[in-house]
Amino acid sequence: MHTPHAASPPRPPGHRPAALLTGALALCSALLLTLVGVEWRPLLELDADIARTTHRWAVEERGLTQTSRVLTDWVWDPWTMRVLCGVAAVLLVRRYADSWTALWLVLTVAVGTAVQQGLKAALDRARPVWPDPVDSAHYAAFPSGHAMTATIVCGLLLWLLHRHGAGRALWRTALAVAALSVTGVGLTRVWLGVHWPTDVLGGWLIGALVVVVAVGIHRRRRPAHR
Repeated sequence: MHTPHAASPPRPPGHRPAALLTGALALCSALLLTLVGVEWRPLLELDADIARTTHRWAVEERGLTQTSRVLTDWVWDPWTMRVLCGVAAVLLVRRYADSWTALWLVLTVAVGTAVQQGLKAALDRARPVWPDPVDSAHYAAFPSGHAMTATIVCGLLLWLLHRHGAGRALWRTALAVAALSVTGVGLTRVWLGVHWPTDVLGGWLIGALVVVVAVGIHRRRRPAHR
């Protein structure tokens, strides 16, 4: 006699919430990509309104603008984030003898960079142009590489800390630093007039999607270490 679902293996805990989160991030990312790609006028007008306002403030507040340049060019620069990822990979190998996770971490960041550059080339969105710029940037605008890289690196490192049982104080500190970094780098890119707000939003959404997919792959390949 056939028993319904008798042969179906039980799904791991958290499977459904993870699938829902992945679907939501994918849907939001695709929607934003489509609206930017077709140059939906209401979105472009909102981008322009916010950009004009923040640029005016940036011109007036020179001290804050200089601080934003230091933060975005050094502290939250994508290469700073990649170096941090490299340090974490070395620690995974030397302290935990986990070369698979170290490789997974490096490859995920590399894939994120490739996705980012591919989307930039495909959409070729122009950056804001100002008669009195306070900073400069090159290549296409969407998505923000700073915002996407920070989201991926911080998200992966937070998950690794949780996976390795970080203490409460370390976890709370890391969470605060990650939140400040991901939010802060996005705001500085708009403040400095080198990105539209939706470039940053796209970087956050697509970066978060990369993290969720990568974590799902790791859990399937290393179920004993969830």
